Amino acid sequence: MVLKLQNRVKHAFDATTRENGQIVIYGQPGHAEVIGLTGQTRNQALIVMTEADLDQIDFTRPVTLFSQTTKSTAGFYKMKALIEARIVAAGGVLESFDANDSICRQVSNREPQLAKFALEHDVILFVSGRKSSNGKALFSVVNAVNPRSYFIENENELDGEWLVGANSVGICGATSTPLWLMRQVAERVEGIGVAV
Repeated sequence: MVLKLQNRVKHAFDATTRENGQIVIYGQPGHAEVIGLTGQTRNQALIVMTEADLDQIDFTRPVTLFSQTTKSTAGFYKMKALIEARIVAAGGVLESFDANDSICRQVSNREPQLAKFALEHDVILFVSGRKSSNGKALFSVVNAVNPRSYFIENENELDGEWLVGANSVGICGATSTPLWLMRQVAERVEGIGVAV
């Protein structure tokens, strides 16, 4: 999937260069995937994560937007709307804006189910590596609907204080979190005496 996205970015860069356009990538600066994508643009792509990052874009020129595959769908569409608003404010032409939702559906399709799952439990333990972009994106989904959500890498990081007064604990993780690791967390929770 990432290789296909690199090819799409390369072709878009070649086409937009002829039109004095810009490639914009919604992603985490320094992330391996984003480094690979910017490499397809001779490191000329603009990387945006926040609204403030949009200041680097010239909204009077054509803009082609892509996303790191593991970013949140909601974040991508928010960034798309902000770019459209700035194009209009700058007197640019919306037709010169091409937004490409390149988010992995294995991540984005999990978002509604994770939000529902987070509401069904008193406490959420989200298990993932701290460097996982996918983990960060999915944790933000559960944390947004359940403030008693905790990001842990393994059962050793579990703090029993988090579970005080909880009738149920939901355990979930990133797309790459192994089931055996979540089971270890579940065993630790059950050892404390709370239902999983």
